[in-house]
Amino acid sequence: MCSLSVKMSAEGVLLGMCNPLLDISAVVDQEFMDKYGIVLNNAILAEDKHKPMYPEMESKFACSYIAGGAGLNTIRVAQWILGTPMATSYLGCVGDDEYGRKMEAACKTEGVNAHFMKDATTATGTCAVCVMDAERSLVANLSAANNYKKEHLMQPENYKLLEMAKVVYVTGFFCTVSPESLFEEGEHCVKNGKTFCMNLSAPFLIQVPPLREILVKGLANCSIVFGNESEAAAFAEAHGWAEKDIPAIAVKIAETLTQPGARVCITQGSEPTVLATKGDPAARVYPVPPVPKAEIVDTNGAGDAFVGGFLASLVQKKPEDVCVAAGNHAAGIIIRTSGCKLPDGPADF
Repeated sequence: MCSLSVKMSAEGVLLGMCNPLLDISAVVDQEFMDKYGIVLNNAILAEDKHKPMYPEMESKFACSYIAGGAGLNTIRVAQWILGTPMATSYLGCVGDDEYGRKMEAACKTEGVNAHFMKDATTATGTCAVCVMDAERSLVANLSAANNYKKEHLMQPENYKLLEMAKVVYVTGFFCTVSPESLFEEGEHCVKNGKTFCMNLSAPFLIQVPPLREILVKGLANCSIVFGNESEAAAFAEAHGWAEKDIPAIAVKIAETLTQPGARVCITQGSEPTVLATKGDPAARVYPVPPVPKAEIVDTNGAGDAFVGGFLASLVQKKPEDVCVAAGNHAAGIIIRTSGCKLPDGPADF
C-alpha cells in the first residue's frame, strides 16, 4: 500500500458543495423496506409517503446519527487523509436548530472549514440510511439543504473559499437545489485553470429529463466525473446507447465531456474501478483489494469515501493509480463500520 502520510501545507485546497444532512442510520427489515417502497443500493429524495418513516425508524430500530450527506462525507474523508486543519472547505444549507449545530460542531472537530447558510424557518435535512444484508439505501429529506442560494456563495467570505481552492467537488444532488451555484463554481474553475469535479450521484438525476439537462450542463465544466455502475448504466440508457459493458460506457461518457483530457471514474463495488479519458479509446481498469465478507458492516458511504480518498491524493498531485488506491483504501475502511464514521487518529496508509 502506497504511503499518503505527507500532509498538505496549504489550507482550503479542496472545496465541496452539496446537501448537508444528518444521517439517521439503522439496520432495518424487509417489512420496513416494503412498506415504504425502498430498494437496496439506491438513493432517492423523500416524498410525502416517506415522511412517516423517519420517526418510525427511530422508534423501531437502533439508530446512529452521523453528520453527512454525500458531499460532506467525501470532504470529511479527504480532510482526514490530508491532515492539515482546514485543508478542506464546504458549503451547504442547514437549519438554525440543534441538528444544524451538531453538523457545525462535527465539521469543526474533524477540521473541515464549513461555511453553512442557515435557514431559520426550515429544519436541518436528514437522510434515512436503511441497511440490510450489508447493503444500503438512502432516502433523503432535504429540508433546509434544499434552500441553498447562490447569494450565499457570492458573499466575499464564501467566494474566497472558491478562489483559494485548487480542486472543487460538487455532487449531482445539487442539481435539484441550486444549479446557479453549481454553474458558477464550474465556470470559475474553467476560467482559472482549476479542477472541477462532479458526481453523477443517483440514477434519477439522469433519468428525469429536466434534471439530466442541468447535470449535463454542469458536466461541461468537469475535469473529472465520478459515478457508480448503476449511474453509468442509467446514463447509457438515457442516451440510447447499446453498450452494457461499464468500460465501454465510461469511454462514451468521456467523449460527451467538453474539457480537454476530462476523465470519467466509475466504481463497481468490489469489482474493478474503471477510468476513461476523453480522446482515449480504451478504459483503464484497476482491481479493488478484496475485503472479507465477514468484515463488511455496511456499504453506506463507500462511494463517498472512495471519492474522498481519490481527491485527497489528487490535490497532492499524485498519479492516477495512487488516487485510485487511496480511494479504494478509504472505501475499504468505511465499509468496515456503520455509516461514514472516520477512525480515530490520523490517516497513515
